[in-house]
Amino acid sequence: MKTICLYFEIHQIVHLRRYRFFDIGTDHYYYDDYANEQSITEIANRSYIPALTALLEMARAEKGYFRVAFSLSGVGLEQLERYAPQVVDLLKELNKTGCVEFLAEPYSHGLSSLANEEFFRYDVKRMQQKIKEMFGKTPKVFRNSSLIYSDDIAAQVAAMGFKGVLTEGAKHVLGWKSPHYLYHSATAPNLRVLLRDYKLSDDISLRFSNTSWESYPLMADTYMDWIAATPEGEDVINIFMELSALGIFQPLSSGILGFLQALPECAKERGITFSTPSDIIKNYTPVGPVEVPYPMSWVDEERDTSCWLGNVMQREAFNKLYSVAERVMIGADAGLKQDWDYLQASNNFRFMTTKHNSVGMNRSIYDGPYDAFTNYMNILGDFISRVRNLYPTEIDNDQLNALLTTIRNQDQEIAALHAQLEEVGKKPADKEDDETKKAVKKPAAKKTATKKTAPKKKE
Repeated sequence: MKTICLYFEIHQIVHLRRYRFFDIGTDHYYYDDYANEQSITEIANRSYIPALTALLEMARAEKGYFRVAFSLSGVGLEQLERYAPQVVDLLKELNKTGCVEFLAEPYSHGLSSLANEEFFRYDVKRMQQKIKEMFGKTPKVFRNSSLIYSDDIAAQVAAMGFKGVLTEGAKHVLGWKSPHYLYHSATAPNLRVLLRDYKLSDDISLRFSNTSWESYPLMADTYMDWIAATPEGEDVINIFMELSALGIFQPLSSGILGFLQALPECAKERGITFSTPSDIIKNYTPVGPVEVPYPMSWVDEERDTSCWLGNVMQREAFNKLYSVAERVMIGADAGLKQDWDYLQASNNFRFMTTKHNSVGMNRSIYDGPYDAFTNYMNILGDFISRVRNLYPTEIDNDQLNALLTTIRNQDQEIAALHAQLEEVGKKPADKEDDETKKAVKKPAAKKTATKKTAPKKKE
């Protein structure tokens, strides 16, 4: 039986402000709060809120038949909590339906998987904890930033305990194979691999409102006919896209939400179901390995990592950022850690690309790639100076780790002693008096034996 695995990404960038060379060392705030609030409010009102409302109505109406998956970045979630909490509320309502699966991804939505295994694991574990705290579920399936994947990354993902991973069904990797099957990793056979059908996904996310497209206007029954017509045995149809496709890339006036809401009924008529990634892993058997020796992604026609690391500027910024990664990780400075998350976000490197993009890209405040590189490196220069001032380079990482571990242990001991003092202070006065009385017992009175004198004999 054919099934659709529908997945949406939710991520929002943190806009950096104009940061001049002369700001280095004097101003440690790097963000454009106005732009952040404006952009997240706009995308929430135009896309996230109406789209999630429609998905919630579908989940409630279909009562278990319609199923969907989401992946949220920690950086994006922080922005939503700050500026658009109603979006988080809708996600929680969707979670209550039992028809939703939340996936894990790097907290920063960054490129840690291309830098270092330890940094990557740290980034992912934090996102798992965030999802657990917010939705009460620990993700079992992984989705990397922009679906970046390789055999090496797969081995790391499997070592973290994930059962499955999502990635792109790129032609240069699949060759004659179809993305409509469940596969397993070539380096970790127990890790299941779900491959995106980029044509069916892009038909919705990129082409739906394009009046010059040969299939315009696209109707829900036509779309389902395409899926039903896939060859027999090709039963897993993975449709992955950004949630902002519903309302931003494809405006609400195009009828995109009406199209989406009509899909379940059209699917039922053709005997097609909906599944989450975990459902696929549970109910389908992998047909074989998928080998990906070099990292691929879902970005640009090349489907590789060249949009982030394709030129000298990008690689210089990337290497400079991760040169202080270990010190930031083992440290305890909350401000540094938050800046670290925001500076890792992959869009910071994409703004520096010199590639020609088939899909238009908004470079935010930058006039071009060199402007983006200059601004980012100014910020990075200040950030690295703060790290080195806090954790001097004269102390190597092992010494620093040992020192910070000792400090943490001491802090824990002090906290435990404070807790004990608080417990003592909470005891009621009368209870203390009773305990004091019991502790100080009065000595028992001594019993003295009295001798009975015999009566005198009469003389």
